[in-house]
Amino acid sequence: MESSFLNHQHFGITTIDTGFKRRGLVAAHLLEENGRAAFIDVSVAPSLPILLAALDDIGVDRDAVDWIFLTHVHLDHAGAAGVLMRELPRARLVVHPRGVRHMVDPSQLIAGATAVYGHDAMRAEFGDIVPVDAGRIVEAPDMTRIDLNGRELLLLDTPGHAKHHYCIWDERSRGFFAGDTFGLSYREFDNARGAFVFPTTTPVQFDPAALHASIDQLMSYAPERMYLAHFGCVTDVARLADDMHRQIDALASMALAVADSGHQRHEQLVAGVTAQLLRALQEHGSDVTRERALQLMALDIDFNAQGLGSWLDYRARTQARQDVSQRQK
Repeated sequence: MESSFLNHQHFGITTIDTGFKRRGLVAAHLLEENGRAAFIDVSVAPSLPILLAALDDIGVDRDAVDWIFLTHVHLDHAGAAGVLMRELPRARLVVHPRGVRHMVDPSQLIAGATAVYGHDAMRAEFGDIVPVDAGRIVEAPDMTRIDLNGRELLLLDTPGHAKHHYCIWDERSRGFFAGDTFGLSYREFDNARGAFVFPTTTPVQFDPAALHASIDQLMSYAPERMYLAHFGCVTDVARLADDMHRQIDALASMALAVADSGHQRHEQLVAGVTAQLLRALQEHGSDVTRERALQLMALDIDFNAQGLGSWLDYRARTQARQDVSQRQK
């Protein structure tokens, strides 16, 4: 894999292109403070050489890495955690309480991803997903504060994309390391208006109301920038937050409209996500061609449709339980 480091050294932050699937898709971030360092999200195991090269690039030894933060345990963020921990003898892994068991025993993560990708593709793209010693894991409930050599990082519980998701507030940069809570923003869609953002509703815990609340919580800190796993640093945060809110509502409304489509539902959801994406790009004034946009977003479109389907199923199960409870009264 080729590497590309997009340096923001005035804040001690390096955005790392991990090379997963294509350039500019999945970022890790490396935070350095007076010779000590932390990784924030680490992509997949085959990205290990790129992550270690980033340390060499900024001149930080492996035993000077104190922390690895996982905003959540989806494998495009956490797949390399086990192999990276082997290379960083002093590092501890910081995980949301709901995600800890998956790092100690990643079998469920592996099974879930294998069901989506297939065994051969899973092995080729994700590599070795190895467990992490529980003694090296730090659970991070809401409002956890972590010290990186005098630089305080505040972790906020931010469900909506996943129940095991936190975001990291860094006062120094006035920015959040937002994982997937603040959506997708690929650099190919940047134009004179600025960055383009689109929600990620991937399976299986998308919750529109919770995601709205999490975005509002982030905005209450008046952030000046967001560091996204997909992909890199964005500014003009207030405009992007408004765009996220509108698009979350649009995707949820579209999903509800096709909820009763039976075996055609996934195809209807794919078509609906595609239409919403193209509409949002048009509103953004994007000059990226339709064909190129769909190529860049192909994986996200399908995963968003799957996640919306999971949300519809959850709503249906919840309603069924409520109906049973009501009848039993």
